[in-house]
Amino acid sequence: MSTASRAEEGEKAPAPSRSWAVLLVVVCAQMLIWLDTSILNVAVTTLADPAEGLGATPAELEWVASAYTLVFAGALFAGGALADRFGPRTTLLAGLALFGAASAAGAFAVNPAWLIVARAFMGAGSALLMPATLSVIVQSTPEDKRTRAIAIWSSSSGLGVAVGPVVGGALLGSFWWGSVFLVNVPIVALCLAGVATVVPGLRSPRRRPLDLPGLALSVLGLGGVVYGIIELGNGQDWYGPHVLLPLVLGGALLTAFVAGQRRSPAPSLDLRLFRQPGFTAGSVVLLIAFMALAGHLFYAAFYLQGPRGLSPADAGTVMISAAVGIVLGSQVSPALSRLLTARWTVAVGVLATAATYVAYAWLDGRTPVWVIVALLWIQGFGMGLVGTPVTAAMMSGVPPRLAGAGSAVNSVTRQVGGTLGVAMAGSILSGVYRERMADAELPGPAQGLSPAAAEQARTSAEAARSLAGALRLPDLATTADRAFLDAMYAATLSIAALALVGCVVSVAGLRTRAPRPPNAPAAEPRSPHDRRGTA
Repeated sequence: MSTASRAEEGEKAPAPSRSWAVLLVVVCAQMLIWLDTSILNVAVTTLADPAEGLGATPAELEWVASAYTLVFAGALFAGGALADRFGPRTTLLAGLALFGAASAAGAFAVNPAWLIVARAFMGAGSALLMPATLSVIVQSTPEDKRTRAIAIWSSSSGLGVAVGPVVGGALLGSFWWGSVFLVNVPIVALCLAGVATVVPGLRSPRRRPLDLPGLALSVLGLGGVVYGIIELGNGQDWYGPHVLLPLVLGGALLTAFVAGQRRSPAPSLDLRLFRQPGFTAGSVVLLIAFMALAGHLFYAAFYLQGPRGLSPADAGTVMISAAVGIVLGSQVSPALSRLLTARWTVAVGVLATAATYVAYAWLDGRTPVWVIVALLWIQGFGMGLVGTPVTAAMMSGVPPRLAGAGSAVNSVTRQVGGTLGVAMAGSILSGVYRERMADAELPGPAQGLSPAAAEQARTSAEAARSLAGALRLPDLATTADRAFLDAMYAATLSIAALALVGCVVSVAGLRTRAPRPPNAPAAEPRSPHDRRGTA
């Protein structure tokens, strides 16, 4: 963007040398989200342990993860609007402070309910944090360097995935379970100092008024839809009140939200964004890609620590390969996009991930670790090829004053996609597992397995393995592992089919267009209330 354009927007753009320091700070802040999520993946079995953790049930464990996603996804539009209203630096500081305080509260939870509430507040902090980080990059980075900056920003997910499991495994091996949340606090403190020191106050003089009714509708509507999806993943019938009612109410509120945004002179979600080349297609591709990725990681974590028998620390070490792949793919994608175009780069990335999902249908408890490492690396590399060009395509036509709103859409698609993917994979996994265990012959009361315990074993593979160890019934663990693998095969093939749909959308919807000259300003989408004629 030209200097004149920046002046028109009222931005205080940093010098080029300082822009990389700004990028480093916001990437570290963004990495917190992925670090926390990946740490939680290796801590779930400890949290379920009555002696070492909180004795959380499977449903409570899912809500520990889902409460975060529910608030995160529901409040993202509000986070983007607040970034555009008060400036991304302000919302970044607020998000970091809330995230750190909630992490400290979660570390000292005395029961699962306390931890679930703390995770919800962590989600609220992340909703302020994520749109602000991308908004800072879009507004503070020269356009000719923006794609590379977005690639580095996308790599933060890989760094978080890499560091999280290893750190989490080490902490769980030496300290109590709360340390996996308390570790966020010093990182937050460093990020707060960095933001206060180097991130400029990027704010338009045309301060965008807050659309409070629109924000309320978006939070309640997205929250209702995500709640229904979560309950569906918990095994509720889709036509039951716990699923159908929040889905219908959430959909109605979102419909009212969209209708209101079309008429609002200062919308929270500017629907004109979807007129920009690649924005709509990019949103759909991101939604599908993150549905597939989150669904896959949901059952992969249980596979590594279940049938494959790895400890949390070893499972975290294996997951480093996916993180390395994401980082490398994110860095390679700009050059590959110039060679193949963004459309075909994304298609190659999605096809690579789909191939790894299919390969999981041949894994079992004796699969060599190097095979799993290779599959995770290819999967990560494929996702790295997807994230950067899609995000760059989405944000390339977004004017700086709407950067927060555009960033929020980008973030919402990732989070809602992840929630849909977990619900889809979780429903398939639990349904097939129950069917297989219902047909299996389990030990009876004579071997020490009461009817109530047998019902627990039929509901959860983790419960079955715990009972098998306590009662010395190795055949029960073998039966549960076999049922889990059958369920994983069904889930992974469904995820692979979903990824192929994403490949089709990327080829059909992401169109290549000639890049703007470095000094050409981004096209400002016209407001439906703007009745001026064109020159």
